[in-house]
Amino acid sequence: MKLFFLFPLTLFFLCTTASIYEHPLDPLTPSEFKLVRTIVLKAYSATPPTLTFQYIGLDEPDKALVLSWQYSNPKTKATKLPPRRAFVIARYKKQSLEITVDLSKRSIVSRKVHTGHSFPMLTFDEQDFVAELPHKYKPFIESVNKRGLNISHVVCSTFTVGWYGEIKSKRTLKLQCFYTEGSSNLFVRPVEGITVVVDLDERKIVDFIDRLSVPVPKAEGTEYVTAKQKPPFGPTFKGAAFLQPNGPGFKIHGHSISWANWEFHVGYDIRAGPVISLASIYDIEQHRYRRVLYRGYISEFFVPYMDPTVDWFYKTYLDSGEFGFGQSMVSLEPFADCPANAAFLDAYFAGEDGIPVKISNAICVFEKYAGDIMWRHTESEIHDEEIREVRPDVSLVVRTVSTVGNYDYIIDWEFKPSGSIKMGVGLTGILGIKGTSYTHVDEIKEDVFGTLLADNTIGVHHDHYLTYHLDLDIDGEANSFMKTNLETVKISDKSLARKSYWTVVRETAKTEADARIKLGLKPSELAVINPNKQTKPGNKMGYRLFPGTVGHPLLVTDDYPQIRGAFTNYNVFVTPYNKSEKWAGGLYADQSRGEDTLAVWSFRNRSIENKDIVLWHTVGIHHVPCQEDYPIMPTLSGGFELRPTNFFERNPVLKAKRPKPVRLPKCNSQP
Repeated sequence: MKLFFLFPLTLFFLCTTASIYEHPLDPLTPSEFKLVRTIVLKAYSATPPTLTFQYIGLDEPDKALVLSWQYSNPKTKATKLPPRRAFVIARYKKQSLEITVDLSKRSIVSRKVHTGHSFPMLTFDEQDFVAELPHKYKPFIESVNKRGLNISHVVCSTFTVGWYGEIKSKRTLKLQCFYTEGSSNLFVRPVEGITVVVDLDERKIVDFIDRLSVPVPKAEGTEYVTAKQKPPFGPTFKGAAFLQPNGPGFKIHGHSISWANWEFHVGYDIRAGPVISLASIYDIEQHRYRRVLYRGYISEFFVPYMDPTVDWFYKTYLDSGEFGFGQSMVSLEPFADCPANAAFLDAYFAGEDGIPVKISNAICVFEKYAGDIMWRHTESEIHDEEIREVRPDVSLVVRTVSTVGNYDYIIDWEFKPSGSIKMGVGLTGILGIKGTSYTHVDEIKEDVFGTLLADNTIGVHHDHYLTYHLDLDIDGEANSFMKTNLETVKISDKSLARKSYWTVVRETAKTEADARIKLGLKPSELAVINPNKQTKPGNKMGYRLFPGTVGHPLLVTDDYPQIRGAFTNYNVFVTPYNKSEKWAGGLYADQSRGEDTLAVWSFRNRSIENKDIVLWHTVGIHHVPCQEDYPIMPTLSGGFELRPTNFFERNPVLKAKRPKPVRLPKCNSQP
């Protein structure tokens, strides 16, 4: 792995190798991908594309083995690494194969054929191949010509088809095409009315419909590429310098990061994207690192559009399970996606042929100085004395960006010295646009399922649901889920001036049913606690969930997209830890039928009190497009926070010292 730090004047390079900082949760290396490829292809006497690799990722060791290694003697860690294995989903003879490869033994240790209805994650290679098929298909060419369009400016993109009650299904995609003449912003210029269906296994067009023709939205005013834009420009910003004379405040060893009072591991998965593991915080009073988060990542991303018409009804995506949130990660731009003080890490995944693909600058890590205040107080009540104490806030951010079709998703994991972990998501990119004949809202007499943004341009209503898998280990694995309900108490004592107050009633969830929560229905605080440990005053140690953006599904529960996305029916689930329960939408998400989701697992109603438990939290955003979102959308931010609650004896940053100011030399003003 190569990483580098960017500063305004100097570029520092630091090279490491996986063998120096081996860790049981490190992502697979390029050499390991190649070894997996060799072993699997040899076992099946096959070559791509007869056999394709839909997923290759770390088959993570059992949690007990990882924790045993983590807290073993540092001098003997290298000799106690758990066995290194890879989990593979391959497509062969129209079947999905599940294969586990032992990398140390260089052999396959398990294999089986998936017998369910759904299909594995799509690869970029197969999507790119079928997206070119319409350009050689005569009926499609004729449809483009009759619309007066130049086919050399037509670009097609792939869209998963979901499931709508079919008894049997093939591995198909639909293609929608767009027009690029006059603007790079292809997604705002759909060629509406043409449906192309392709079979991914056969890699051919199996159905074609030209149902209607509406005007292609105009190119004027849609260009976002700087070099192609025309004046006037604005607004204009002044540049800013960022200096760290003593270098960054964090250290990266392999995939392990230490900063201030935090230690954690950053991994990568082709489906999940960034994975944060083994996050611990140093307690200056206990003189030790204390466990907070064993493993955290985005498990699924559900994006249903609200247009039920024949050309749009199927657009209800599971972005992680169908397209791969990690596969969709893009290279980050220094000084733009990430500030000048950022360090960058590369990531690797296997293409459908099993050959490693590199994402340069896939992850950035930086200290965030945003001008925020960590804590402060001014005291003027003391006679002849005024006290003013302020601590500026500093945090450490791990950032990635995934571009899934038209949308760009900015994913932040922000660690604060106060003990909080903030998860941030930024939505930007291009809206889902539908072509129309309308040019003014006064012409519209029926539901168009969106907002008219410009001539012939409708931004379709839709939702974004990000479901996080958060395996919290609050000072150990044995945890419970506590609901602190705020309830009104009426005062009957007439001698008191008040008539009411609120108090708290605490409730510990005993089973999964007790922990399914729709946020916002009643005032309550939710926390994962360690029931076996308490502070000196006797409070249970824990971490509280501070929700941010909360959206509840508005589809009926028996609507097919909501059956697949039933893991969003509640904002919070809590399940007992199970290594196999990783993907909220199921291991096989493409054309899934809702048979293997978080909602299904939860209905087992297992015990979760004083157990190793996993908190699942869904960030939901209902999006009604507006003209400011067009032609490219300013970032819309959401997220949530995990915040210590009675975890420490007192404010853990009480004695934090202010960083020394860096004073820049004054420049003489020019007349």
